[in-house]
Amino acid sequence: MRQAELSRNTLETRIRVQINLDGTGRGVFKTGVPFLDHMLDQVSRHGLIDLDIEAEGDLHIDAHHTSEDIGITLGQAFAKALGDKRGIRRYGHAYVPLDEALSRVVIDLSGRPGLEFHVDFTRARIGDFDVDLFREFFQGFVNHAGASLHIDNLRGINAHHQAETVFKAFGRALRMAVEFDPRMGDTLPSTKGAL
Repeated sequence: MRQAELSRNTLETRIRVQINLDGTGRGVFKTGVPFLDHMLDQVSRHGLIDLDIEAEGDLHIDAHHTSEDIGITLGQAFAKALGDKRGIRRYGHAYVPLDEALSRVVIDLSGRPGLEFHVDFTRARIGDFDVDLFREFFQGFVNHAGASLHIDNLRGINAHHQAETVFKAFGRALRMAVEFDPRMGDTLPSTKGAL
């Protein structure tokens, strides 16, 4: 089983992440940021990735440090659980609709971090959550997972639906990218011989 547990402790946050890439979609989230918990549950459920994430952050200021550091720690745990990447598909993509909203997420587990985030949210907050923090979460993830990630919300009127389609598609794309390809055998999916 491809699993990892990591902690990140700073003056601003304390984060603990457990991940199992070969899970069943079980998620336990205690971050102090309810809407982010809801989104992380989408990743777990639709990615069939077991995730257990606990966070204590300086929420008396705002959710910025907590959201970013969860992304960082999740990226580190993801990279550790993934291991040497032999035999995986490497690339993943998904289109996910929710009522009027539609998002596309494409990922390459290349070892090189990069984020293209194109989501024009229809409002600045979903409940108490500042939608700008989604970019911070994904930037933290790609920087530490070593992934190239393209996120596009193609349409949507309801900001909750926009966000949910992004996170569901992210989970589905991760699921595809980490799957073993039986035709790959024990080789790396790269002409460079390294990822």
